[in-house]
Amino acid sequence: MGQRETETGASHVFSRASLPDPPRVDRGKGAELWDTEGRRWLDGAGGAIVVSLGHGDERVVEAVRSQAARVAYVHGTMFTSDVLETYAAELAQVVPVDGARVYPVSGGSEAVETALKMARAYHLARGQDRWKVIGREGSYHGNTRGALDASGRVPLRRPYLPWLTHASHTLAAYEYRCPFGDTHPAGCGRRYAGALDAAIREAGPETVAAFVAEPVAGAALGAAVPPDDYWAAVAEVCRAHGVLLVADEVMTGFGRTGRWFGGDHWGVRPDILVAAKGASSGYWPLGLAVASAQVHDTVAEGGFTHGLTYSHHVVGAAAGLAVLRILREDDLIEAATVKGRQLQAALAAQLGDHPAVGDVRGIGLMVGVELVADRASREPFPRAARLTERVVAAARDRGLLLYASTGCVDGHDGDLVMLGPPFVTTTAQIDEMTELCAAAIRAATTTPPAARLAGRDRGR
Repeated sequence: MGQRETETGASHVFSRASLPDPPRVDRGKGAELWDTEGRRWLDGAGGAIVVSLGHGDERVVEAVRSQAARVAYVHGTMFTSDVLETYAAELAQVVPVDGARVYPVSGGSEAVETALKMARAYHLARGQDRWKVIGREGSYHGNTRGALDASGRVPLRRPYLPWLTHASHTLAAYEYRCPFGDTHPAGCGRRYAGALDAAIREAGPETVAAFVAEPVAGAALGAAVPPDDYWAAVAEVCRAHGVLLVADEVMTGFGRTGRWFGGDHWGVRPDILVAAKGASSGYWPLGLAVASAQVHDTVAEGGFTHGLTYSHHVVGAAAGLAVLRILREDDLIEAATVKGRQLQAALAAQLGDHPAVGDVRGIGLMVGVELVADRASREPFPRAARLTERVVAAARDRGLLLYASTGCVDGHDGDLVMLGPPFVTTTAQIDEMTELCAAAIRAATTTPPAARLAGRDRGR
């Protein structure tokens, strides 16, 4: 019986699935999932680059159960709790924010919305009416209205453009398609920072509240790692204009890049940091907006007009605390570094000479494969060819789950797949994922011309 049918007929779920009849998941363990028909799936994407500890970790399950049995919900305006206070204190020891103050919410989009409101409240408390946000082209920060406004991912923004009015966008640190051919790679970071400086000046520095960016570009640009001189130069520009630096660590946080947080690779100390995904490894809907002491204390003077029913959730704090401790105790962040090198090396060996593979890139267990029609010119496949979808479908046929992204080149064309498996993935499973991914790419890029034409027709 499929997702779309029940004993009474059609499913009542407003589905997110791109498949007409997706399988029903039954159970999971480590990097493996099984559906109700008994088929095994390798979770090469950790869901949406979420699952770090692996599926079925009983320690997190017990932490959630124990807290829910004790008390499952209190409103954040009425109570704090031991588990929340402990979680915030232990998180403050690893998060790269000075004097960290943690505002827990239910996911990444909520965390970004909260951070943007914090930035606005900070400037208001200082007597400055700043409201504009600058993001980056090709970025993704969430699907709620403010987060989507800050995002630069054109396909997601397009249907809602009349609502998206207060953010502007500067260049993304996308080195595979670096716009600075005359100086690349030396000096690219300073050039990107110069573009940000120009964007702030064009908007009017007295109106700009925050610059928001991922330390390593995630879903939209497929693990695009910035040049090493990027973040220091960007932070300097923000400080010069009094603009708050918001680091979006939703995908890169909690060990995904082989450090506690992605910005740790370059010593980034943001004014506000947002996180989600790996914060709970998917065991509970959890996001975090973490403000520096300076931001918190300034906002507290003027008051923070904001609130969410499920913020500061006691069970969410229990899940987050369990994940935080397991990451540390099991040395899983180092595991992400080691296994990430294995994954990239294996992909390079399998796909390094493939004519449709333009770039294999990433850091830690966050790896992207960009597909191109011509390696020499880096010309993308036309969107109508739906190459990403074909690769993902071919991988599913082989029992491998990948994370898909399109439009990376210009908001329309551009094909990417990402791998971001759990940190507990074994070496044998990494080899299997790599082989299946390579086989899927070979199958999708050798589709007969007639089938490609049909794909173009469907894409119109």
